[in-house]
Amino acid sequence: MDYLKAFLIGGLICGLVQILMDKTKLMPGRIMVLLVVTGAILGAVGVYQPFLEWAGSGAGVPLLGFGNTLWKGVKEGIGEKGLLGLFTGGLTASAAGICAALVFGFLGALIFKPKMKK
Repeated sequence: MDYLKAFLIGGLICGLVQILMDKTKLMPGRIMVLLVVTGAILGAVGVYQPFLEWAGSGAGVPLLGFGNTLWKGVKEGIGEKGLLGLFTGGLTASAAGICAALVFGFLGALIFKPKMKK
């Protein structure tokens, strides 16, 4: 049942983002930034963590979850290192995800021919 819930919640988030992309003139990069910032804000006000615990990976994998991870890292970094943690905490918490995105993006670019969107 957890897999079904994660699939449905993740699909709902992705479907809503697809509607946002289709119905607005926002560029994909701006929508990605909007999702990350929204996840960080929802994490800061304490809404995202209970949602994440309920929805599981369906809420943790999309960019909203990445924003929440950045927020948690910044919060921990400030607690441990003070002002310096503001700049290092988010990257420390999300380093594995960022590295994986870079490596798999590079491998995908080597295997497939990248094209510009028309």
